[in-house]
Formats: sequence, structure tokens, C-alpha cells
Amino acid sequence: MNQSSLPGSKISLVDSHSHLDLPEFNQDRSEVVIRARQNSVNWILCPLDLCSEESLENGLKLQEENEGIFLAAGVHPHQANQLNHSHLDRIRNLAIEKKILAVGEIGLDFHYNFSSSEKQLKALRWQLELASELRLPVIIHSRLAAEKIIETFQSTGFTGKGILHCFTESLELARFMIEKGFLISFSGILTYPKAENVRYLARSLPLENLLIETDAPYLIPYPEKQKYQRNEPAFVVSTARELARCQNTSLEKVAEVTKQNFFRLFNLDYY
Repeated sequence: MNQSSLPGSKISLVDSHSHLDLPEFNQDRSEVVIRARQNSVNWILCPLDLCSEESLENGLKLQEENEGIFLAAGVHPHQANQLNHSHLDRIRNLAIEKKILAVGEIGLDFHYNFSSSEKQLKALRWQLELASELRLPVIIHSRLAAEKIIETFQSTGFTGKGILHCFTESLELARFMIEKGFLISFSGILTYPKAENVRYLARSLPLENLLIETDAPYLIPYPEKQKYQRNEPAFVVSTARELARCQNTSLEKVAEVTKQNFFRLFNLDYY
């Protein structure tokens, strides 16, 4: 379908963050999963939007109908002002039913500030506490918030693991989170011509601490941007290729190590 296609490839890729629950995929969600498989993307982690019943329904149905689909659930910092105890109860129930692998996407976003910083910090702390109770990893969103993320993890004493997703922030934050047992995930931003700062981060961190993702339908990699309007898991191979260049290694090595990192984090067996 595009230059990401890997005919005859024996590699297996993980898209560690893709919002296939969103309405952008309502018309062809099944076909998107098929295209992912055709492009060697065999596992996809989909963080659900707890503030949307449609998101939950779409995600749970997707998981029921497809192998290799994993779910997380949380209240995004953009919606922190909507967080209430019913959302926490929903996370708890999904965890008890073993429907989710992680709490997320949660965190801080001081770029858009759709919710106040106070609400965002409260929502993050509540959900970190719940993740600790459930012994689940967390998926962290951080935008212009590195200092507060570090401060929050220090003050809450959260000892679980997780993913710092769509990473574009400071090397200091990455190293702090790695010390906490987190993996750092790079998106299609890594492929953008002007994103040399992100490529610097990718060169500076050990592959054993990294993941790749699409953050679909957003952040379409540059190689696909010329032809497509929407990102999807099949395109994660472009990010994998760029990460391989940054790490001065092969696509096969990036695919294998990021897969191992993902399965180790969530204590999953390959299948």
C-alpha cells in the first residue's frame, strides 16, 4: 500500500500507542487492523478515553474481535476537569475483568491547557494512586511539563512502571523515568525533517529502554505524510526505520528489541 509495506518480512512490530477507538476509524477499523498485519505490525496497544462511552465500546469490541489488541484506560490531561470517582471505578472494574494492561493515557499538558494545571495535577495523582493499588503500569503524556512530571513522581512515590509516550521532552526527564522503570516511546515526530532535537534524544538513549508508536490517527510519519491524511498502525515501520538510523542499527534489531521491551514491561508471553 505504501513504502512501509514489508512483503515477505519476518519482523514483528509493536505499535505501543494507537487510538483505534476514535471516530476517525469508524468506517474502516477492521481494515486498518488488516493493513497493520500486512505491514508486520502484530500487536497494538490502544488507550481508551474514559470520558467517552463510544471509545470504550469501540475499544472493547476491537479487542474481542482481534488477537494482538491490548487496551489501557484513563482520563487524558485535556479532560482532567471531567474526572470523577465513576471514572476511577470504571478503571478498577476493567482491571478486575482483565480488559486493560495499563492506566492511561494520563499526565500533564501545559501546551494546550484545556484543563487547569491544578485539575491536571489532581487527576494525575488520583490515577497514579489507583494504578499503584491495581499494580498496573501507567502511560504518561507529558508536554511542556517535564519539571512537574518529575516533581509529581517524586512526591507521590509511585513505584510502578510504565511508558512515557510520544516523547519529545528533555533528556533529563527520559533518564529520570528510565530509572523509575519506564520505557520511552517515539512517534512519527521522529521522522520530521525539523525534529533533530527528537532524533538527538533517540540517539542518546539505550534501545533497551525504547518503544515505537504511531499515536494514530495523529502524527503521521513524514514518509506517509505526502500521500495520506490519517495515521494508522501500518505506518509505525517508518518510525522504526528512523529509530534504526538514530541507533546505527538495523530495522530488524529495532523491531525485535522494542517488541521484547513491550512484552517484558507488561509481563506478557509472545504468541
